[in-house]
Amino acid sequence: MTRASAELKKSVAPADRSQADRRRLAAQRVREARDRLTSTTGTRPAFDAELLRQYAQNRLSGSLVILMLVASIGSLSSLWSGLIEAGIWVGAVLVVHTVIVIACRKFLAEPPHSVDLQKWRLRFVFLDLLFGLAWIFQLVQPVDSYEGAATFNLFVMLLVVAVASMVASSLPMAVLAATTPVTIAVALKLVLAGGVQHWILAGMAIATQCYFVLLSYRMYTSNLATLEARAEKDALFGELEQAKAKSDEARRRAEAANIAKSRFLAQMSHELRTPLNAILGFSEVMKNEIFGPHSVPTYKDYSNDIHNSGVHLLGLINEILDLSRIEAGRYELNEEVVGLAQTAEECHHLLKLRASNRGITIHECFEPDMPKLWADERAVRQVCLNLLSNAIKFTPQGGEIWLKVGWTSSGGQYLSVRDTGPGIPDEEIPVVLDSFGQGTNAIKSAEQGAGLGLPIVKSIIDLHGGSFTLKSKLREGTEVIVTFPPERVMSALEPIPETIPTQAEETPPSVSYPEPTEPSLRERLRRLKKRA
Repeated sequence: MTRASAELKKSVAPADRSQADRRRLAAQRVREARDRLTSTTGTRPAFDAELLRQYAQNRLSGSLVILMLVASIGSLSSLWSGLIEAGIWVGAVLVVHTVIVIACRKFLAEPPHSVDLQKWRLRFVFLDLLFGLAWIFQLVQPVDSYEGAATFNLFVMLLVVAVASMVASSLPMAVLAATTPVTIAVALKLVLAGGVQHWILAGMAIATQCYFVLLSYRMYTSNLATLEARAEKDALFGELEQAKAKSDEARRRAEAANIAKSRFLAQMSHELRTPLNAILGFSEVMKNEIFGPHSVPTYKDYSNDIHNSGVHLLGLINEILDLSRIEAGRYELNEEVVGLAQTAEECHHLLKLRASNRGITIHECFEPDMPKLWADERAVRQVCLNLLSNAIKFTPQGGEIWLKVGWTSSGGQYLSVRDTGPGIPDEEIPVVLDSFGQGTNAIKSAEQGAGLGLPIVKSIIDLHGGSFTLKSKLREGTEVIVTFPPERVMSALEPIPETIPTQAEETPPSVSYPEPTEPSLRERLRRLKKRA
């Protein structure tokens, strides 16, 4: 993956997210506009139905309070209006209240999808209007017929307005229909009675009406905001479910593609290596002129080029197969006792000629008496060779490379390769650590690779439980440090505890304790690895 492709990949992902957000917002605006066109209140039809349902439920839950209010007001008003008149009024109010309760129960019993919202809204507003008119006949009694009747009427009006505002807050028109007739009747009666005191009470009645209407409207907007928030939450849950379904489908496709890739690589490894062995063998024979010199000297150069290309292609195939096995979790470590310093020194000798041809000096800095590791020797050698090869590849002629092996602060061991190359920009470090990723320096280099060296190294170190660190500065160089945990250092093992016989226990003289062999040592290492 080149830098341009990596930047394109990074820019495409936010673009896709922004396009998805724009599509979602556009769909939401279209849905809201369609709902407002089909609604009679300016809100969504689903919100209208839910508000009416809340109104009916509040009416049913407050029916007992209204009955107690009607009974108490009727009994108190009988003191100046007479028992018969008060009883007639109580009966009329109860009839209207019963009709409202029956209508609310009928509305709640109907299926939500078949409810005519406009019809039921008008019906509820009309019933609340009748409920408010029924209270007028109680509040228009002569003010002078009983001492304190004006104050009592104002008090009753406040109770009626407060209760109606609470139980009918989900339907603002119903609040107005139930409270406005009562307020107008009481205020008009007080004004006609004359006197400053009555006028003050009339003003208080009108102000109270305005306050409770505003309060009911605030409750209505609060309920509407709650419904909108709940609808958005439900829509978000729906989107999350859809995204999860798409993610699961993509994961299944990725797993199927991964299985197909593994099968393809397993098959193609044999199909590619078989002709490559023939190409390498015959080209080496032709290059070395085993069966006689070439008649044309150029053929020898061609044979050498064919052999070098075949070696390069074989190494590339091996790297791809190793990375594929690591990603599929099928890379098994053949663990044994390994000397990190000895392995690094062997890799140095293998690549010393290549470095000297470029005028590069490799310095060794190994700490003495380093204990051995419990690791995969082939994997450790591959890590060291990859790091040294990269350093030699990107270090200019006459440069220097430092190969270090030593202790970590936690008791583990580390391998460090530092060069004096051009370095890697900070923004390109994630690119070079990705599979097939190459920085700008790799693209400009004449010795381009597949971009698999560092990803393979990082994956191998992760399998060993270690850490991978890449430090680089432009025009100063690059350093790669890989560490192995203390659990893999042989000196970090605890001695096997021996059972000391007590006085109550006697050890038979024939019992002997053999020295731990390598299988037991391997088991101890595995147990320590599991504990870590």
